[in-house]
Amino acid sequence: MDVETSTDADYESWLILAEEVEPLFGPMHNEKEFQTALMDSLRNEEAFCIRTETRPAEAKLVGGIIISKTLNEIMWLAVAENFQGNGYGKMLLAKALADLDSTCSIQVQTFAESAPVGNAARKLYHSFGFTDYQDAGTNPAGISTVIMRKE
Repeated sequence: MDVETSTDADYESWLILAEEVEPLFGPMHNEKEFQTALMDSLRNEEAFCIRTETRPAEAKLVGGIIISKTLNEIMWLAVAENFQGNGYGKMLLAKALADLDSTCSIQVQTFAESAPVGNAARKLYHSFGFTDYQDAGTNPAGISTVIMRKE
């Protein structure tokens, strides 16, 4: 399985993945704001995914990452629970970093050190050179977050 640029055909699969991770991130899949942002990311080629099948119409998402080239930021990263621990997050993050401007700092909001549920995400970001930059409060799921930065 490879990281590919997502298309409009992946939209429903993105919503399924978003629903799965809502306990960690807060409400998304039924939220108009998230749906609109997702469609914008798909159309701007700022959403990347790993699919279970090569044809989007038949595939489910193993994982996905959304970036903002304008903000030089990782906006969203998730790997479906039954695919975690297989290096897919690493593949997605590497693709995102290749598409962002490495001459400037790159930011991501992720779980704070005090949130054990985020240990895997923090370890992944640390392995790519990200460090804690500033507190970011709690996310809509009530979990403490930080902004991490890669210089």
